[in-house]
Amino acid sequence: MNKIIGRKQECSILKSCYESEKAELVAVYGRRRVGKTYLVKNYFKDEFAFYITGIYQGSKKEQLTFFNKQLCDYSKVLYPMVDNWFDAFDQLKHYLSTLKKDKIVIFIDELPWLDTPRSRFLKAFELFWNSWASDKSQIKLIVCGSATTWMMSHLLGDKGGLHNRVTRRMKLSPFNLYETEQFLKSQGIVWNRYQIAEAYMILGGTPYYLQMLQKSYSLSQNIDYLFFSENAELKDEYTFLFRSLFNNSAIYRNVVELLSKKSKGMTRAEIQTNLKLNDGGNFTQVLENLCNCDFIRKYSAFGKKERDVLYQLTDLFTLFYLKFVKNSNGRDEHLWSNMIDSAERRTWCGYSFEQLCLHHIFQIKNRLGISGIQSDVCSWNTASTEEHKGGQIDLLIDRKDQIINLCEMKYSINEFEISKKYDEELRERRELFRSISKTKKALHLTMITTYGLKQNSYSGMIQSEVILDDLFL
Repeated sequence: MNKIIGRKQECSILKSCYESEKAELVAVYGRRRVGKTYLVKNYFKDEFAFYITGIYQGSKKEQLTFFNKQLCDYSKVLYPMVDNWFDAFDQLKHYLSTLKKDKIVIFIDELPWLDTPRSRFLKAFELFWNSWASDKSQIKLIVCGSATTWMMSHLLGDKGGLHNRVTRRMKLSPFNLYETEQFLKSQGIVWNRYQIAEAYMILGGTPYYLQMLQKSYSLSQNIDYLFFSENAELKDEYTFLFRSLFNNSAIYRNVVELLSKKSKGMTRAEIQTNLKLNDGGNFTQVLENLCNCDFIRKYSAFGKKERDVLYQLTDLFTLFYLKFVKNSNGRDEHLWSNMIDSAERRTWCGYSFEQLCLHHIFQIKNRLGISGIQSDVCSWNTASTEEHKGGQIDLLIDRKDQIINLCEMKYSINEFEISKKYDEELRERRELFRSISKTKKALHLTMITTYGLKQNSYSGMIQSEVILDDLFL
């Protein structure tokens, strides 16, 4: 089996579960391609008493047929085919009762796909766990699901027989930069951190996409091959990703594609108005599901009320796809290489680096030495009026120790140089924020850059710095 990269906390949870003296029902969830199956199978080295995975868009009969095949293979007993899940789980219970083991690990992957319409799968699963498995201390049942909406509503948020039955929940998120670097090294890819950051800004920290990179290609060649070549492997990934995660994927794509055009995000009301959607529970569910699947984030601007929260598209893969791939129509198989120094690519780099920084708030706080200080992370913006110009701060760390870090994020190939004009902009923005917010806290200007600041007559006004290397820690 392959080595597990990162995932230390998740492995610790699985270890604790395996060693516990009670029955465990562990729910592992997260969007497709983040490595849920890989983690579970490699941690337990495929040594399961029983393993099954749901079939994508499979019928009830197809799911039961595969369940029966797996049961016969693991038990070495020819169990007869059945036509309902209650009998299928009875057969599983019979087989597991014959095992004389201290630990019995069962892995049901893609659990939501087994729950086909009118199959009563969930009721049978609920009965299996509540009436038998939960009383067997040796049972360690791990279930996985990419359909996060199903996992949250039918398993983790269930109000019926499975209410509070899950003993451990584990959300698997994409890799951070450090884990991405380790993963690429394990694939024999040795790039500098500037290149790794750009790969992250395109693919996110999604292991499935990262393992497609070829070490014999440069980064630009890899992106051309994966997205723009004639048979590009990731050309249709966006559509498949949404279709596999959400039943009514069109509304989810509409929300995401609207947000991709509004860099600072939009309020709930603005999204509804633009898409002509009715206010209600379904729309609330759409926004919650997109947040749970790490496509968008919900955040508040400094000084704004709860009803004014903003929703912002932060998934890096989706941002790249919608910007460059969706409407490319195969016109240029070397599009990314040919855009190496284009204004469009530079603009994208700047915005994507801001999103990368938002994915690494923990590392930024750690570098600033404030990881132990309570703080709120938000943004701030104000429109132009007759009294003042407009202004925007994309990352603001409001600390309980009476300091606010006003963060500027700049992506450049060399040290970033503060010009006289930019120095004036920074000062004006700081004083505008002080005036409108009426804060009494100290305001620290913080620069987050790739290679640090070039020292000149204007760099002294910056109180703190974070560089790209700090985000890899």
